[in-house]
Amino acid sequence: MISSETVVYITPEFFTRPERNLLEYGPLTASTFRFESGVCGLRLKSDSGQLVMLPFQGQQVWSAAFGGRDLTMKSMFSEPRPTREYLETYGGFLLHCGATAMGSPSPEDTHPLHGELPNAPYQRAYLVAGQDQKGPYIGLGGQYQYTVAFSYNYVAEPLVKLHAGSTLFEMEMTVSNLKDSEMELMYLAHINFRPVDDGRLVYSAPCTPQHVRVRKSIPSHIRPRPGYVEFLEELERDPEKHHVLIPGLIFDPEVVFSIDYLADEEGWAHTMQIHPDGSADYVRHRPDQLDMGVRWICRTADQDALGLVLPATAEPEGYLAEKAKGNIKVLPAKGVFRCQIEMGVLSSDEVECTTEDIRRIVGIS
Repeated sequence: MISSETVVYITPEFFTRPERNLLEYGPLTASTFRFESGVCGLRLKSDSGQLVMLPFQGQQVWSAAFGGRDLTMKSMFSEPRPTREYLETYGGFLLHCGATAMGSPSPEDTHPLHGELPNAPYQRAYLVAGQDQKGPYIGLGGQYQYTVAFSYNYVAEPLVKLHAGSTLFEMEMTVSNLKDSEMELMYLAHINFRPVDDGRLVYSAPCTPQHVRVRKSIPSHIRPRPGYVEFLEELERDPEKHHVLIPGLIFDPEVVFSIDYLADEEGWAHTMQIHPDGSADYVRHRPDQLDMGVRWICRTADQDALGLVLPATAEPEGYLAEKAKGNIKVLPAKGVFRCQIEMGVLSSDEVECTTEDIRRIVGIS
């Protein structure tokens, strides 16, 4: 099938306080508005769900709703704020992290938490509408060029597509090195689901201490509560203890794992949070593009979040620590990095099929 696509470039002038439709394509719509904070918001809506995105602030997916429920983490922010400071507007469903550095900086690091991409001011944004092998779709893309004399010159180009009739959506990220010399690269897709009590985590990785490693170091912005260090030691010995989100487990303030994923014959790794009703939150990614799976769980009175899997190029310990481990990717002159991720909600029937696929991938009979 030959795909066809319409592209509509948008500017901040398209966005006003009252929401208004900008594009309709069959059962798909795109509407623009401004939050009370002044941040531009774009709502992509289908017959199965909706995304609220920030076209000019990191091209974040601020919220996602499918299957009749809001998938987005609970946070202290009712709306995004116009800032580049990560923790001063942290509550979105999907944030791009990187690309010159990523993770929690050590005292010796010079980069901000998770790099320059999460709230980057995009210079260009555009809507897409068309049809491909999955049917009609609508989406948002953009371009952010980051240039620092004598250091960096790259362009980041994310693209999110929402298909009619689907409770999943696709995300692609392309980072192009514009220099005539090499570029170091770090990237992480920070996908923040809302955890559910007694949810079960099922994923295509062997659950051993060697392949599901809990982070024992404590970042400077974390203030652990009593029993936290002992809980980390328990998870280090037996990582399966986090597979059921039993209320009362000490994910306060956070627990982070690094996971070695296995892929199916088509190159995809799979991760689910299975709800008590049999449906599931779902992410699939390609370990040949993003070879580190990070899991982040935070369950406090003010934040309730499940980074089911944060597909990444490295662990989230900051540039210097990952450089010492050999985890920094290098793009050649004019080189290009691409990754693809799909996420959303699976029905109970789809959960059964995916569970069987995962068991086969990890060799469970």
